[in-house]
Amino acid sequence: MKDAAELLEVVPSTAYRLLVALCYDGFASQDGDRRYRAGPEIAGHHHGTLSPGQLRIVLRPAIEELNRTLNETIQVWVLNGPRVSYIDGLESTQPLSVRTGVWDLVPAYSSAGGKALLAELGPAELESIHSGGLIPWRSARITTLQTLKRHLVTVRQDGYALNLEEAAQGIAGIAACVKDPAGYPVAAISVAIPSIRFSRKKIPEYAEALRTAVDVAETEIGKPQEMFTDTQ
Repeated sequence: MKDAAELLEVVPSTAYRLLVALCYDGFASQDGDRRYRAGPEIAGHHHGTLSPGQLRIVLRPAIEELNRTLNETIQVWVLNGPRVSYIDGLESTQPLSVRTGVWDLVPAYSSAGGKALLAELGPAELESIHSGGLIPWRSARITTLQTLKRHLVTVRQDGYALNLEEAAQGIAGIAACVKDPAGYPVAAISVAIPSIRFSRKKIPEYAEALRTAVDVAETEIGKPQEMFTDTQ
């Protein structure tokens, strides 16, 4: 707030009122750490307009490398209201592996990819998405919006989200968010692992591989959109 006040040459209270107004109109938003960034009215006209087909092209190099590194199923998700939608993925070559593209009905709060995306939203956006409460889900461990908010604090601190049989029995996952140059969350990359093979001791390895993949993805997203031919 102090930086904004100095930039605009106004007192902090005036800067706050201006930012609140910009958030209301969609020109600014707050992320999970309450930092201000470009809102959907601005970000949406830049990289936020990438179609699922374009995102598949942009993120392919990242998920291919992650798939080679871990040999686990890799999936790409986008937020679709209170749920997540699958847009791309690569399966593990191991005999026991997770299938891709069969989880579109999962609430975001019950999936690793969804949590990674929700953690980047400000309080108002999070509450708006869940205005009717959390969608009931049989294997969910989070049951209230307040519990979800507390959980997302941990996700932001860790830089990744975990899903331990919350979306489906027998499946664990870890995911991280991909942002555009304006800091707006555009997708999540997840690693889906059969629970019988998932090891908490390997979480640092999974997280490091994910961070590398996200770096590759965000570098690609920073390139001009004209480079991407929509395959949808």
